[in-house]
Amino acid sequence: MYQQTLLPNGTRVVTAEMPHMASVAVGIWVGVGGRHEPASVNGISHFIEHLLFKGTRTRSAAAISQAVEGVGGYLNAFTDEEHTCFYARAHADRWPDLLEVLVDMFLNSRFAPADIARERDVILEELAMYRDQPAELVHDLLNATQFPRHPLGRPVIGTRATLQRLRRADFLRYMDSHYTAPATLIAAAGNLKHSDLVRRARLHSRTFRPGVVAPFEPWTAKPAGPSVRMKVKDVEQTNLELGMRTVSRHDPRRHALRILNVILGENMSSRLFQTIREHHGLTYNIHSALTAWADTGDIVISAGLDAADLEKTLRLVLREVQRLQERAPSAAELRRAKDYVLGQFDLSLESTENHMMWLGEHWLNHGAFTPPDEVRRMVAGVTASQVNHAAREFLGPESRSLALVSTRTSDRGLARILAN
Repeated sequence: MYQQTLLPNGTRVVTAEMPHMASVAVGIWVGVGGRHEPASVNGISHFIEHLLFKGTRTRSAAAISQAVEGVGGYLNAFTDEEHTCFYARAHADRWPDLLEVLVDMFLNSRFAPADIARERDVILEELAMYRDQPAELVHDLLNATQFPRHPLGRPVIGTRATLQRLRRADFLRYMDSHYTAPATLIAAAGNLKHSDLVRRARLHSRTFRPGVVAPFEPWTAKPAGPSVRMKVKDVEQTNLELGMRTVSRHDPRRHALRILNVILGENMSSRLFQTIREHHGLTYNIHSALTAWADTGDIVISAGLDAADLEKTLRLVLREVQRLQERAPSAAELRRAKDYVLGQFDLSLESTENHMMWLGEHWLNHGAFTPPDEVRRMVAGVTASQVNHAAREFLGPESRSLALVSTRTSDRGLARILAN
């Protein structure tokens, strides 16, 4: 089902052949994102993502969307800290059209000054929209707290100042140095043949940019104790994010952390949801999320609540963290968490788009292929003691960072709560 080919220029082609499906999803991935950017051009990767939709030498912006949507397809893109992906999905017999449009965007975008000026305004409006959303604002605030003076602590979208500075020459120079053939991966999943995709990709790849995979600044700092950062804002709710730094996606302890996160706060069965919402009624929504990058990671607990309930909620959250540190989960709770992870994994591979996403991210992140059965085996092998050990190792006071967007004007006493 899974095949990969390394082209002579260094670009890799990976596929999941799914002959029973009616559709195909195709993506061009590049191993570049927000953390590759110098501070002076913060946001340039996301800006480039937008500009590749604005027109090529042979297609207008409207023609790009019509080439995919006009055959019943779907076209989109995203940028995160370590990846950029341009992708499309349509009926299986249209996959050559999808690939041709994506390659045209990738290689032949015009970066016209008028398009840059218009899209700068669009992205500034996008930035303003996020600034008006406390849940987005508090997340950027937490990143800046957890990763100070580092690219991981900067917003992927950039800042008003950096976005205003970027010029056409900056985009072209950055594309030449970062969007290179060895940093590029073509992924597809659905009703197509690997050999057919390789043949077409080989023809297109002759004009891919030569070069190397661009490096990024590693994260090497050690946790330095509890930290708190606040943004005073006229909001109805206090938005809270509590982050605790963990390990990279290459660390074998990530599987125990995955189970730990489910038990702690990933779903409605979790301890945090049951305690904070169901038993105490302090919030409509509370959850935790696990993220792993190339050299570090974190668990982030998020909630929205009344400012008057902040200290009580924070103490209850930390009580649940402490319970995980003091006692391993029961066999029944461990089994439920594993079944949830395995079930979500299987559900995520049902659609061609999700399967293509998994392929692309997996290859860029690991440089090799781990069969789904091996992933399932590693998750199933996690023990209760490993979950308990992970909680003691990574959720202690020294790794805790708290970010708040609130009408509250003082953080007095919050660092003490985190430390205890």
